[in-house]
Amino acid sequence: MPSSTSNQQISTSNQQIRILVVDDIADNLQILSTTLSKQGYQVRCAKNGSTAIRGANTILPNLILLDIKMPDLDGYQVCQKLKANEQTRHIPVIFLSALDDVLDKVKAFEVGGVDYISKPIQVKEVLVRVKNQISLQLANAKITELNQNLEKKVYQRTIELKTVVQKLRQEINERQKVQQQLVHDALHDSLTGLPNRAFLMERINFTIAHARENHGYMYALLFIDLDRFKIINDSLGHLTGDMLLIAVSKLLQECVRENDIVARLGGDEFVILLDGIRNVRDATFIGDRIQQRLQSPFELQDQSIFTSASIGIVFSSVEYSNASDLMRDADIAMYRAKDNGKGRYTIFDQTMYDETLRLVELENNLRLALQRDELMMYYQPIISLDSNSLIGFEALVRWKHPQRGFISPTEFIPIAEDTGLILDIGEWILKEACEQLQKWREQFSRLPLIRSIKMSINLASQQLQQPNFIKKLDRILLETGLSGRFLKLEITESALIEPEGNIQNTLRQIRNRNIKLSIDDFGTGYSSLSYLRRFPIDTLKIDRSFIEQMNFDSENFEIVRLIITLAKTLGMDTISEGVETLQQLNQLKALGCEFGQGYLFSRPLEPKVVESILNQYPRLVIDNGQ
Repeated sequence: MPSSTSNQQISTSNQQIRILVVDDIADNLQILSTTLSKQGYQVRCAKNGSTAIRGANTILPNLILLDIKMPDLDGYQVCQKLKANEQTRHIPVIFLSALDDVLDKVKAFEVGGVDYISKPIQVKEVLVRVKNQISLQLANAKITELNQNLEKKVYQRTIELKTVVQKLRQEINERQKVQQQLVHDALHDSLTGLPNRAFLMERINFTIAHARENHGYMYALLFIDLDRFKIINDSLGHLTGDMLLIAVSKLLQECVRENDIVARLGGDEFVILLDGIRNVRDATFIGDRIQQRLQSPFELQDQSIFTSASIGIVFSSVEYSNASDLMRDADIAMYRAKDNGKGRYTIFDQTMYDETLRLVELENNLRLALQRDELMMYYQPIISLDSNSLIGFEALVRWKHPQRGFISPTEFIPIAEDTGLILDIGEWILKEACEQLQKWREQFSRLPLIRSIKMSINLASQQLQQPNFIKKLDRILLETGLSGRFLKLEITESALIEPEGNIQNTLRQIRNRNIKLSIDDFGTGYSSLSYLRRFPIDTLKIDRSFIEQMNFDSENFEIVRLIITLAKTLGMDTISEGVETLQQLNQLKALGCEFGQGYLFSRPLEPKVVESILNQYPRLVIDNGQ
């Protein structure tokens, strides 16, 4: 608590109280000077740190209001110089700053500040805090006065003095507790009580520096992410989610040694720093222990909740010079563990980093692909297996990179889905394919064939979840002039497990526009008869993986047969992807599959090639070797 010097007397009259205001912004000085002067205080102003120090030494103020961000000396430096001077060290300093981070406030108290006011300045707050500090000085002055007059009024003043001192000590203790709590809160997670990112990064940097100075010293970092935590949080509620995070934090602490650090980064991400390990096995042992403990359920609110974790492990290396690089590589390894099936740990190696850099570069190039017209559409014919005639096309996007050439959709579509680029790309595909079919309908209007051909277009689940998707669809149909009855939209099974009301409503609106709906790659995802009965689906598209193996694997053959039978039972038709041999074709015909596509009939074709084929009508025959 600040106290006055022996030569400095504090009056109860505001007119005799001197306040020094330090700020490099003239408007702030004007506002504070005017406000405090109206209250009767004697106000002096300084526009920089050096002037403030000279002014404080010339005429001692009773209080200093000190800005932190200044061009020559910042507020922290000014305060330190004042506190180092015997003449000015007792002057209380209230910091003024637009910096509102907890660590900035902690530093203000550490250099000797007594209070902290955040900008923009609130006049009432300034007056209250100034009055509070003056009151504290008055209390200190009162103690001095009592001591000076102690011989005259020993008996009468003893009780009053003890009361004042007790209150002052209590206030000092409370302020110290507040400061200590501020420091603790700045470095710990409020939910679990674990060290937070700031604490962890500082400790990792210390460990890296220690390892560099001590040859043979080893450490490891485990980056832990709970699998499917969002599903638990959304379905059971945030309270249960928080309880699970607390339970997991306790489990992790039980799995490590006393000198190891378990920290929470936020969300469902945790990090363990294993300090001073003997070998690689020490870290993998911890990973195994965590996975084993997570096999048992957590009992929360009379519920048994199961979860698993994907863990990335990175070991000490002379290559690491800072915590950020170590965290980056552990994070990369964790995502590789997720890609490999979740519920496991993966150890980082350089190839993972190289692959990550390649994906980042690919993502950056993909963002420019639409602007640079690098995307193009190919169209694969869909054939009636009964009549061997063309009944439609599937629109397939291709990317021709200026340096790498054609990049496979299996490589860039997952990136587009992960980054949200699929929304722009998907909208472009939808418009491009509709535009192309309408062009062919006009160009080949003389052909009876063209009147019934449909265009199949894949939709990403993110597109269906857009609130304005139906408006975009209507706009594209209006702009291209294509009727919805010539369109078939293909969705994945995973899209059907989104919140049921939303997806059902969107699919119903699609069907109201006479657009057909197909489930793409059926049988590879969340196949459920209940889903099929609830949603307005017209077609099941059998994934190529089943078709490829149906001649060699009786189980795959049975899956194909069951899908076709299921479709017929529900009044749907079936399309087989990846038909490449006559044997497959004959088997599919025998099973009653209506339609097919694949290299046996045709590869995906450029628009010009499709037009040359249509120009052959009525001699058009699909060449499948028959």
